[in-house]
Amino acid sequence: MRFSTQPIPQIPENSQKTDLLTQQPELIPPTDDLRQRLLFQEPTLPALEATTLLNSTGDEELDKIIEIAGYAYDPIQDIFYSILNPWQRNVGYCRLYDEAAAPLGMIIDCEPVYFNYDNRKWMISFWKGQYDMVCGGEIGVYTSGIQLNIPEIFSGTFYNCVNDSELLQMSYVLKKNGQILFTRSDRHWWLTGFKLGEFAQPWELTMDVEIIFPNKAMLNAFLDGFKKAGYADFEYSINGNTFNFTYNTPRTPQPTTRTPQTDRIIQEKNRFLCELYQEITRNGTTVPEKLKILNEEAPELYEKALRIGSNQQFFQIFYVLIISAMYLLAAFSEGSPNDKMYLSRKKSEILNKLKQKIEALGIR
Repeated sequence: MRFSTQPIPQIPENSQKTDLLTQQPELIPPTDDLRQRLLFQEPTLPALEATTLLNSTGDEELDKIIEIAGYAYDPIQDIFYSILNPWQRNVGYCRLYDEAAAPLGMIIDCEPVYFNYDNRKWMISFWKGQYDMVCGGEIGVYTSGIQLNIPEIFSGTFYNCVNDSELLQMSYVLKKNGQILFTRSDRHWWLTGFKLGEFAQPWELTMDVEIIFPNKAMLNAFLDGFKKAGYADFEYSINGNTFNFTYNTPRTPQPTTRTPQTDRIIQEKNRFLCELYQEITRNGTTVPEKLKILNEEAPELYEKALRIGSNQQFFQIFYVLIISAMYLLAAFSEGSPNDKMYLSRKKSEILNKLKQKIEALGIR
């Protein structure tokens, strides 16, 4: 994947026109407090949480590896799922994450719903598809952090993961061609489930979703965004503060990095990896046994399997993007409004450094 200077086409959020970004960031007086707030903190791994027998592979060392990756294992359903405080909670969300998914081997349908509630912008997003060697689905809950305007690259909202007091009770049933693969239910900010070695096309998957909102005001705000995303009244149901719908075909524009040709090529690779995993581990009866066999016979495939839907390099890339955007905004704030040469020079300088850092991360 080569870094492109072409701007990513803007995907309008379901908000009023007054919420749209201006072409240039506002000039902000430079202060030490500003610079401190602009520094996006580098993600840190959470302390390992206690793993119970009911959420364990039965192999303590493997459990630790999986937990460091941000997940736990459900032996009854044979799926991996995200824990409450994984390292991913520190990196939030922006549209660039979805744009980078396909080049990193993940062909997934994305359905973000944007809405305004409690004087903030919110996003609840739904994902389903093939994440390299795993098949799965996700529901994420986010609220706005900052507006990014990285010239020639991206303009949009960077969202923070909600805090513990804002977690929502959510559940979904993931089906492949009408057959249940697994179910998930929890009070969470990022409800996920991933089945290792299972292959599916995004259109083969459906999610029967249920979300319980804390009050009618938040539910109604979400419904406004849901309808703006393209859904009609007959496509969902309400019972009190509980919302239900079936996510099948996305209504919102999909990432520009997904095309029929690239989807076909990447999915052929993903299908091959899943079949290879099944073949190599055919003599294993449990997940620890299968992963032990995989580690011995195909170490590279073992490392890929343990990514479980999240490529840490993927987030490192965008950590660099966001950091660079912060410095870009800070550079603009330090210049005089009339000093166009200064602003242009700083812009070029920082964007060049940004491209170099991305190249250094191995994106070719």
